[in-house]
Amino acid sequence: MALDLHDYVASIPDYPEKGVIFRDISPLMGDGEAYKQATNEIVNYARGRGVQMIVGPEARGFIVGCPVAYELGIGFAPARKKGKLPRETVKATYDLEYGTSSLYLHKDAVKPGQKVLVTDDLLATGGTISATIDLVEKLGGIVVGTAFFIELKDLHGRDKIKDYDMLSLMQY
Repeated sequence: MALDLHDYVASIPDYPEKGVIFRDISPLMGDGEAYKQATNEIVNYARGRGVQMIVGPEARGFIVGCPVAYELGIGFAPARKKGKLPRETVKATYDLEYGTSSLYLHKDAVKPGQKVLVTDDLLATGGTISATIDLVEKLGGIVVGTAFFIELKDLHGRDKIKDYDMLSLMQY
């Protein structure tokens, strides 16, 4: 019988600031059965799209994407912050509440025409995922889907990635 994954997400009110409810996936990751179920749901989604590579942004995208890549027997490429990747990179910039940030991907991380799944723990405003998609496409990869443990519906991140297929295991 399938677990209700919502039971494995801690909701912390007023963190990191008043009025925000932080959705903490630590309990999900700390429970082998729940983590396995969430991972397997994304694995099945990826299989249905013929995914050949997983790309995830720093750092929680690694938590979601790496076990999926392992189970599928394919590679994982990390989209990292400035100064974290030692070889030649491509860059994508995205907006934050106050200012901008950038993500980087090694130039050889994705091959032209490669079918890519972009993963992260949570879809909020969509800025990080849009930047990650941009990186994949700059390298000629084809984003065949995006996958998240959680989607925060009130922040409308789905609107930013509306041209891409999406799986979210839980919505808040």
